[in-house]
Amino acid sequence: MMKKLPFVFLFLILLSCEREVENPQVDPGLDYFPLLIGNFWVYEVSERTYFGENDFEDSQYFLKDRIRSLFVNDAGEQVFIVQRERSFDQINWQVEVDYTLVNRDNNLVMNLNNQPIVILAFPPKEGLTWNGNLYRGAEQDEFELIQESSGSSAEQIRVLQENEDDLITFRDIRYDVFQKGVGLTERYSEVLTYCSRNDCLGEQLIDSGRFLNMKLITYGNE
Repeated sequence: MMKKLPFVFLFLILLSCEREVENPQVDPGLDYFPLLIGNFWVYEVSERTYFGENDFEDSQYFLKDRIRSLFVNDAGEQVFIVQRERSFDQINWQVEVDYTLVNRDNNLVMNLNNQPIVILAFPPKEGLTWNGNLYRGAEQDEFELIQESSGSSAEQIRVLQENEDDLITFRDIRYDVFQKGVGLTERYSEVLTYCSRNDCLGEQLIDSGRFLNMKLITYGNE
């Protein structure tokens, strides 16, 4: 019996190796937005709010998003709570809002101000589309992964949320950029309404709307 044991162990080892080959672990791309308590991202933000023709207000500030805690909800999902702070000098920070992130059915759901949006779907790949409004009571809004760079450690993907401009009544361009191992590196939103009066129709005079651009300047864990 003692002489047969090594052969039994060898058989079990070979069987284990064979199973690993047959069922390799698939990377779902979750590291395009690493979810870990203490992870933080600091963004430089440019914002312009339009109140009417030739009437607008510019703002420059910084936002810091930090995963401060998590809890398990009734569905057994890990819900990460993100605290967002605002600053004008990166020294004095003021808490602005909390929002949540949860990976639900391979969809990364961001719930900010009770508006859940699927900002990323897994595994991310070129041409992938999904309904950004999947978990909210709103009409379908198709998001599309339109760009993916590979072959480098700084692999990035771009999620196009909207890309419309009829040059007459409105302009709606929104997208997010994610970097592997980092998370969200840029958020761009330009939602404008043009003047539609007879005397200005087609001249692209901005009547109302908002421009927002967030660019990552630093990140880490604390």
